[in-house]
Amino acid sequence: MGRRADSTDGNISNYLKVAVINAEHTQLQDMEEDVGMEEREMDSEDNEEEDMGEENVDDEEDDSSEDEKENEAEIQRLEEQLSINAFDYNCHVDLIKLLKQEGELFSLRKARQRMSELFPLTEEIWLDWLKDEIHLSEEEPNREKLYELFERAVKDYICPDIWLEYAQYSIGGMGLPGGIDKVRSIFERAVTAVGLHMTKGQMVWEAYREFENAIFSTLQLERIHTLFRRQLAIPLMDMDATYAEFEAWSEQGVSDTIKHHYKKALQQMEKCKPFEESLLAAEPPKMAEYQNYIDFELKEGDPARIQIIFERTLAENCLVPDMWAKYNTYLDRQLKIKDLVVSTHDRAVRNCPWTMGLWKSYLLALERHGADHQTISDVFEKALSAGFIQATDYVEIWQAYLDYLRRRVDFSKESSKELEELRGAFARSLDYMKQDVEERFGESGDPSCIIMQIWAKIEALHCKNMQKARELWDTIMTKGNAKYANMWMEYYNLERSYGDSAHCRKALHRAVQCTSDYPEHVCEVLLTFERVEGSLEDWDLAVQKTETRLSRVNEQRVAVKEANMARQEEDRAEQRRRAKSDKKAQKKMGKDVHAGEKRKAQQDYEDNWNNGTEQASKRHRGDEDQTIEEQMETETGLLGKNAPPGFKKPQQGASAAPPKQGDDKPELRSDDNSVFISNLAYTLEEPEAKLRTMFEPCGPISQIRPVFSTKGTFKGYCYIQFESVVSVSEALKLDRQEMENRPMFVSPCVDKNKNPDFKVFKYNTSIEKQKIFISGLPFSCTKKQLEEVCSSYGTIRDVRLVTYRSGKPKGLAYVEFAEETHASQAVLKMDGTVIDGNTISVAISNPPRRNMDKPGSGRPLDPIPRQVYGARGKGRTQLSMVPRSLHRQNLPANNVENGTSAAASASTSATAETKSLSNSDFARMLLNK
Repeated sequence: MGRRADSTDGNISNYLKVAVINAEHTQLQDMEEDVGMEEREMDSEDNEEEDMGEENVDDEEDDSSEDEKENEAEIQRLEEQLSINAFDYNCHVDLIKLLKQEGELFSLRKARQRMSELFPLTEEIWLDWLKDEIHLSEEEPNREKLYELFERAVKDYICPDIWLEYAQYSIGGMGLPGGIDKVRSIFERAVTAVGLHMTKGQMVWEAYREFENAIFSTLQLERIHTLFRRQLAIPLMDMDATYAEFEAWSEQGVSDTIKHHYKKALQQMEKCKPFEESLLAAEPPKMAEYQNYIDFELKEGDPARIQIIFERTLAENCLVPDMWAKYNTYLDRQLKIKDLVVSTHDRAVRNCPWTMGLWKSYLLALERHGADHQTISDVFEKALSAGFIQATDYVEIWQAYLDYLRRRVDFSKESSKELEELRGAFARSLDYMKQDVEERFGESGDPSCIIMQIWAKIEALHCKNMQKARELWDTIMTKGNAKYANMWMEYYNLERSYGDSAHCRKALHRAVQCTSDYPEHVCEVLLTFERVEGSLEDWDLAVQKTETRLSRVNEQRVAVKEANMARQEEDRAEQRRRAKSDKKAQKKMGKDVHAGEKRKAQQDYEDNWNNGTEQASKRHRGDEDQTIEEQMETETGLLGKNAPPGFKKPQQGASAAPPKQGDDKPELRSDDNSVFISNLAYTLEEPEAKLRTMFEPCGPISQIRPVFSTKGTFKGYCYIQFESVVSVSEALKLDRQEMENRPMFVSPCVDKNKNPDFKVFKYNTSIEKQKIFISGLPFSCTKKQLEEVCSSYGTIRDVRLVTYRSGKPKGLAYVEFAEETHASQAVLKMDGTVIDGNTISVAISNPPRRNMDKPGSGRPLDPIPRQVYGARGKGRTQLSMVPRSLHRQNLPANNVENGTSAAASASTSATAETKSLSNSDFARMLLNK
């Protein structure tokens, strides 16, 4: 006969045995449960009476009543919110939790039913619902309804636990007619659906065998043997234990065929084992690991295994539209099984309803598999109410539906129901774009009127109705498209193919008058047309019109060019006037307030001039020192702007002699031990002390070098050098930490001279579907107020108010939600609302890419020839190194500037021409007072 091994799962075995016994003795079990229920209730009441003190009875009742009132109020609030927005996923979940706490089972059933109609439910929600329904069915037995509920549950996701619960529940109905066949049917479907699950499929196989063992008879021996044989042919984790159990169970031993299939499956399992281990070690969402697993299975080419790995991936990443799209594409092109393909497309749009591409592929799949017209129309209507985030999405979904309706029409008939429905759909789409899309997004989404163009082509090609096509093109041109040459060429080609010469000529004449982007092109087309088909009078008229039009266009272009040049000249003049006035104001302020600082700056400049001229003479002698040369450029330019992190400003009175041992020389700079801090507030006081306090926990600090301008103001960035390289990694973790309500950027310290292409851009420049961009905020709006406004739409991860460098708000903000659906709902509900009298605009965050080729962007422009001013090029400060006295030799005798007369200047110049001057002489002439 056969015997069972003791290594099977004890929990599964005991559960199934008890289930079979209970099925045979249902009435006795019900009686025992009723008695046990009463005893437990009595014991519970006795214990409560013993533990409860008489003094606390009233207080506990009051607390309980207050909690109940709060829960009731919260339930009512959630119900109202769902009546406004039925697609709020988190609101459904919160309502179900509250109703379960309150024990409102019938209201709970209604809430779960409502949620399941809109969204697929997770494995946890389904198991809770099924267990509650099983408990309720004990009082009102209705197995068919529960079977229907189980059928809905197993369709949402591939969940082995739900299939196991389904099979176990069906065992309780074995006593009914056909009960055993029903259980076997469910188990067969379970092993088909999840039997290939590498980690959990074994539970279903073992449960199936335990069921057969529980009703064991001579006739069942072959069934158990078949189950073992089928399981051993599938690669599963711990399949060696199953093989050992089969060897112990079978008295006749293991056949060579089974051994062959087992070894083959074992080899396949060894190939898959690294992927399973990587999934166990990875943190959610494990997308990279799952993608590698999918790529491996696609190469292997087993459709059943490819399907199960896709299902496992989507069970953990159900809100990833790209993964649903890949799965749908595979099913559409490879399996092509109607029930499987259609159900998967349906699950995809229920999980990611905001993704237009999934709805579009769903409509195509329904048409491909012969779904009825009403079903396809219902799916399209659901797509329109899904809440897409772009206006163009609505245009594409309408195009997909109109394409489907066009394929239904038999154009050999002059009139048909399908043709009228198509025309009605075209008219409805135009109204929808105007009334719904434009009001919501502020744009049509179809500026080129693609839908109307398609309609016109259908009327002209299939219906031979050029009058309707011309009416549509007249509407297209009145929507701002008459200035584009390509639109007129589309209309002309339509008339050329299906119209007549008179209307072609009329269209081209209108194009010549209206086109503003490429008028030369339409003029050439008109002349070519008249050469082929026109009379002499037509040719003369065309030449006259084209010449007149092109002359007018050229005049307009010249006028625009001159206006632009004049405006640019005015802007440059205004900039010069502003720079001159600023310079005068700074000079006056420097004389009145900062006389001492000015003198110090002049002394520093003199020292650097002496140092620079000496280095210049060294270069003429062929002894070039690159390090000192870089210092001179830094000091003669904008002090501190290009200074290396190891460079210090010279102190007052410092000489130009080479640095002594122990000075902070540029050579002591260490990029490996340093970080670069930027985006600090310009108004930050005592930056060195504050940064030291923040970064000391990262490790011992060697020095902190804040960068200041020539006026002594902080420039918003600095360098921090640590004693150890290990401290740098800890410091980089402080990136984006706020300092005085402004996020600071912590970046690796990189020498731009050695790495000119190194960039660290802190903000994303691609679309961020979980983040919204808000503009038009009042300047008084705070971060806390904005969090309160947005928190009702979902969980908020971060709120960032955009400010100027001075710290003043710009009225802009970014709000990041935990999920994309929350951001979509926030856009729908918040766009156009009023906050403190300001109407705000809300959209999904899609920052424009920064044009790195513009001047001042930090990236060099295309190389162009430039004038060479010597070995080092032109000085950054644009200062002439020749003393003013050498430039002003023809001044009047009475003109005195800086205490030096023109005669003295001329005398000095003459002396300079006859006698060579030293570097000190040039410096004294430059700084002579």
